[in-house]
Amino acid sequence: MTDTRSPAATLLAHAGGVRGLIHTALPVTVFAATSAVAGLVPAVAAAVGVAVVILVWQLVRRASTRPALFGFAGVLVCAGLAFVTGQARDFYLPGIWMYLGMAIAFTVSVLIRRPLVGVVWARVTGRDDSWRAIRRARLAFAAVTVVMALVSWTRFFVQYHLYESNQAELLAIARVAMGWPLFAVTSSLIYLAIRTAIRAVPQRERVAGT
Repeated sequence: MTDTRSPAATLLAHAGGVRGLIHTALPVTVFAATSAVAGLVPAVAAAVGVAVVILVWQLVRRASTRPALFGFAGVLVCAGLAFVTGQARDFYLPGIWMYLGMAIAFTVSVLIRRPLVGVVWARVTGRDDSWRAIRRARLAFAAVTVVMALVSWTRFFVQYHLYESNQAELLAIARVAMGWPLFAVTSSLIYLAIRTAIRAVPQRERVAGT
């Protein structure tokens, strides 16, 4: 059956949709709030508990469990690291390194002229790499990939500084504040880049066919 969703909706669906993004943010928020009020061990238990509830709820609904499974595994890694070290700030360390990895990936993809946002868009929508030959599409994806790189570098440097200075409370606030608000901005820019590419690709094809 043909997928009638827009490319932007397809990309969002691969992230689990809006519900999946909320499910990803909930355990982190619960850990931060519980840690500030009750300490590390209750916070670890609360975060893992929320992740379990989300996973079970997805199973009951017979919805796609991939985002919930990835989220659950991520929470286990973060919570396990914090529990072993006895430091609440270590709950955020895997995420900090993830931001570094994303920053490097976005940056390198632009330098080698294969902007990652465009590559992912083509893959999840079943397209080839012909968009790279179209200047307008290539520039749109390069621009939004540069933005993604800057956002990832900012997240990494800010949160790593707070981690190194042992400011767990501010680190928790930064993780939440640099999550949904920045996602709203970057997702809007990605949507605009996709619209630009969609308009440019057929135009190039029509010109080539004349």
